[in-house]
Amino acid sequence: MGDPENSQLSKAGDIILGGVFSFHTSWKDRQDTYTRKPLPLECISLNFRDFQIAQAMIFAIEEINNSTDLLPGIFLGYKMHDTCGSIARSVKVALALANGNEVVSETSNAACSRRAQVQVIMGDTSSSPCMAVATVIGPLNIPMISPYATCACLSDKTKYPSFLRTIPSDYYQSRALAQLVKHFGWTWIGVIRSNNDYGNNGMAIFTEAAQQLGICLEYSVSIFRTDPPNKIQKMIEIIKHSTSKVIVAFLHFPDMEVLLHEFSKQNLTRYQWVGSEGWMFDSQIAKMDKNHILGGAIGLAIPKAHVSGMREFILDVKPVNFSGNELLAEFWETLFNCKFRLINSSMENQRECTGHEDLSGLQQSFIDMSYMAIFNNVYKGVYAVAHALHNILDCNETCDYKMQLDPFVILQRVKKIHFKTKEGEEVYFNENGDLPAKYEIINWQPTENGVVDFVTVGLYDASLPADKQLSLQNKSLFWAQNSKQVPVSVCSEKCPPGTRKVLQKGKPVCCYDCIRCAEGEISNSTDSITCVQCQPEFWPNERRDVCVKKEAEFLSYEEIMGALLTAASLFGTCMTAVVAFIFFRYRKTPIVRANNSELSFLLLFSLTLCFLCSLTFIGRPSEWSCMLRHTAFGITFVLCISCVLGKTMVVLMAFKASLPGSNVMKWFGPTQQRLSVLAFTLIQVVICILWLTISPPFPFKNFKEIKDKIILECALGSTVGFWAVLGYIGLLASFCFILAFLARKLPDNFNEAKFITFSMLIFCAVWVTFIPAYVSSPGKFSVAVEIFAILASSFGLLICIFIPKCYIILLRPEKNTKKNMMNK
Repeated sequence: MGDPENSQLSKAGDIILGGVFSFHTSWKDRQDTYTRKPLPLECISLNFRDFQIAQAMIFAIEEINNSTDLLPGIFLGYKMHDTCGSIARSVKVALALANGNEVVSETSNAACSRRAQVQVIMGDTSSSPCMAVATVIGPLNIPMISPYATCACLSDKTKYPSFLRTIPSDYYQSRALAQLVKHFGWTWIGVIRSNNDYGNNGMAIFTEAAQQLGICLEYSVSIFRTDPPNKIQKMIEIIKHSTSKVIVAFLHFPDMEVLLHEFSKQNLTRYQWVGSEGWMFDSQIAKMDKNHILGGAIGLAIPKAHVSGMREFILDVKPVNFSGNELLAEFWETLFNCKFRLINSSMENQRECTGHEDLSGLQQSFIDMSYMAIFNNVYKGVYAVAHALHNILDCNETCDYKMQLDPFVILQRVKKIHFKTKEGEEVYFNENGDLPAKYEIINWQPTENGVVDFVTVGLYDASLPADKQLSLQNKSLFWAQNSKQVPVSVCSEKCPPGTRKVLQKGKPVCCYDCIRCAEGEISNSTDSITCVQCQPEFWPNERRDVCVKKEAEFLSYEEIMGALLTAASLFGTCMTAVVAFIFFRYRKTPIVRANNSELSFLLLFSLTLCFLCSLTFIGRPSEWSCMLRHTAFGITFVLCISCVLGKTMVVLMAFKASLPGSNVMKWFGPTQQRLSVLAFTLIQVVICILWLTISPPFPFKNFKEIKDKIILECALGSTVGFWAVLGYIGLLASFCFILAFLARKLPDNFNEAKFITFSMLIFCAVWVTFIPAYVSSPGKFSVAVEIFAILASSFGLLICIFIPKCYIILLRPEKNTKKNMMNK
């Protein structure tokens, strides 16, 4: 059996509400011998904040009792116990509130048959005590409403079926902190948490949300206010050796006090703090920060609230109104550093307390109303219970006093209430017993007198769509060390467009190297994971962040090489025309007549076509130009070679005909010469027709040969057709060369065969060297090689066959005689 527990604050009433608060934050150490019953805890370190919370609960009860609209005729009472910050003591006083303190004999059943001592328990203000108490009283169905226990684990109704709270769950706070960190681009951070249910559960949710947003944790350490100095020092060393500049602190305010003391002692001021609501709007923490360790901190806070009349009520507390109450006496003595006169008590040089001292002139934290939002949570909790009781007791003008109250019924009604406070705030619980999650984003900004000002710079509303939950106002923010520039905290700088991220081996995903995109690939966003291949008609720019259209490359008239080849072609055409004119002008002279003038003019005509057909290779390829260029080239060159072949055969036949008794010339007269030229040419025409019919040449965009350009060229279609055309030309040229070579020893004055031999030697040499040059030349240069081969061979035939004759006609007319032609 335990000792009876006496409440620190109490008032009789028709219905009693219980309160479990930590009026003291710790207790004196003691050594238990386990040989006798342990003494009750001796609590120390008065906690003004929880005392204020208790006063807020009393204010709400008194306001309801004075109301004629809510619970008319019913007076609410209260019993409040001190837990001293001890989880074990929290459970003990909660059971005392549920069972009562009466000593009952073992044989009596009264203790089990009567209803609970209190119908509802308000408190505690920390998550761990609430978890312990809710576990114990859950099976009893006694509602427990906490104004300040935020651990997300308490939303589990299978473990804590009777727990409710008037403060948002840390599930939303943790995710809000992760979004806040991501908003400012901090991807490399350190985290510190309270080593209790509040810190461990909150940080677990934060870590999961941070990983989803691409945020990496360099370190994660925990602290508890009773940790030994060596453990705290080890944690400080981890932080000092880190590279991250941002610390997310998910701490309860007593743990933050210990941590702040250590940071101040070592003057660690270079960090940007991001805080949870457990300490972010605590004025005591702000006053303790003499070295501005936390200057520029940003974090979450419960939205500001105002309850008319509550501040005046809290500040109007007088111990003379609660005679004999030790808690109030201790509170007053702590505030004013005085002693109440007690029997046989020495004053110990301290002045006597009157109980009427003025609170308004004090600088202590008790008169600081920065926790009005928490007081409002207590106020809403009490009113939620009152509204539930009002419905259960069927209150209208009066209430049904005879109705038996069942905690389970009260719990169900409290879960379903939906009302507005006198300030117009809506109050209702969701299926997990939580209120809707809303947070203010506050920034610690310095003022002229050195006091920190908690400036609201944004809002987080979990009820909105994901992309609109976090909103920051356009206010100037202060950061660590009073900087107005947003701190940078990244493991690796962002990879610019044109590069991709490659993770560093053995390090988190936030640590990476930036690798330039490969050829043909781009990345057009910052921190791109992969590079994207450009479409075939596009190529990356120099920075490799945009695909630009490839430059189309073909041999055009505008460029120098195309212009030179065009000029050479036209020059060759003009030169052939001049030669033709000379031959026509002197057509009756012996040298022209002796060299078969008909074949000479036909050869000159074919050479003109050869020079002109090279122009079809210049310019943007089209369907018609592709078909024309190769067929025109093949037919005109065959016509040309056929004429040369005819002239060669004429020379040979003329020589053979000069022998006695030879009758060979009748088999190779003018008609036969024409027919042979026509026949040789028709064979090439047939080859070209078959080529164009089966698989003709066509325009083609070559993306592979030169990566950053599109080569516009004529695909051959059928390669067999192309090589058949070239092969036939080569066959005729070889045959002509052989015949000319056989006739090379004809008399000197009748030596056209010698010139034909030399011209065909040039022709064959050009086209033999053309094949490897054509195959190995890239892009438009292959076309240029083909044009050069056409022009070179054409000039070779023109110069070797006709220029010597023109020389004699124009410059040595004395040799242009029949006698000279016939002279041996």
